[in-house]
Amino acid sequence: MTFERENVRRLAGYVPGEQPARAVAKLNTNENPFPPSDAVLAALKEVDGEMLRRYPDPTAWAFRTEAARLHGLTPDHIIATNGGDELLRLALTTFLPPGSPLGLADPSYSLYPVLAAIHGSPKSAVSLNADWWVPADTARRWNKAGAKVAMLVNPHAPSGRLASPGELAEVARVFKGVLVVDEAYVDFVDPVIAHDTIRLVREFDNVLLLRSMSKGYSLAGLRLGYGIGSPGLVAPMLSKTKDSYNVDAVAQKVGEAALRHQHTAAASWAFVREERLRLTAELTRRGFLCAPSQANFLLATVPGPSGTAERLLWRLAGEGIFVRWFDQDRLRNNLRISIGTKNENNALLAALDRLIRQEP
Repeated sequence: MTFERENVRRLAGYVPGEQPARAVAKLNTNENPFPPSDAVLAALKEVDGEMLRRYPDPTAWAFRTEAARLHGLTPDHIIATNGGDELLRLALTTFLPPGSPLGLADPSYSLYPVLAAIHGSPKSAVSLNADWWVPADTARRWNKAGAKVAMLVNPHAPSGRLASPGELAEVARVFKGVLVVDEAYVDFVDPVIAHDTIRLVREFDNVLLLRSMSKGYSLAGLRLGYGIGSPGLVAPMLSKTKDSYNVDAVAQKVGEAALRHQHTAAASWAFVREERLRLTAELTRRGFLCAPSQANFLLATVPGPSGTAERLLWRLAGEGIFVRWFDQDRLRNNLRISIGTKNENNALLAALDRLIRQEP
């Protein structure tokens, strides 16, 4: 006998990247290749028993104040969440009536359709163009389907393609629901692009930006993220639909220190950008085709016949090198490769040289 709700029984759950106990190069889950800064670790050491004995600040006021300062907004524009994934759930719980469609792009972050299925909402999925961006009529199609919430990840996962604020504004202007722009990887965007999406929050009351502390700030193990939106979007999530104490005291303290010392995290962003260019060039020289990326990963089309990418995934894993493969249309001939340390990236390239020679 099963007691699951019928929609939960039918769905295939989200499959996270493997977390191997040992690895020569762990390049499968888009973690930052470096630990957090000394200032962040110092804040962690200040955690004492008294802090753990008491409930945390239910609104994460100090963290929200620091985030607001960073973005030139007020704390009323910010909500702290238990990882970025909690913000996604809150957007559905708060703004999407059960049974109403969720607007999506396809392919995209594979958690989105799982959350929709749990919520009891069908998908209104729009296939991406060859350049990994949505068709011009996407917002109108979502409106026609009755979608009240739509989710776009930018830089796009798994391609790394960056949509400009102008492209996002075109969607937000037409879409009649809440547009969640998942910016989990935005810290790795090349600064010469001058990519600024905060203006969308000032211009549109239906735009909710997701920021993650996992990738850019090396805090994936802490589970902390935050949303940026108009006070009208943030208020009902903050006062009604989030868990009472959704962000623990340790995460609030460490996250605040990470934001305050953003300049130290930025050194890792610069390293990732530099290695992203090098790895793209090296993979291209070996016959791979890499999609232009502004994230901390590359989507690389593997040379060879159908099935080569999956075989290469397992052969790399046999050498302790972990990358990601997706059994989805448009992605089966690709591997998604996180940008690691120089040693990890070099180990990957050396392994590819050996294994590609052995391909029939």
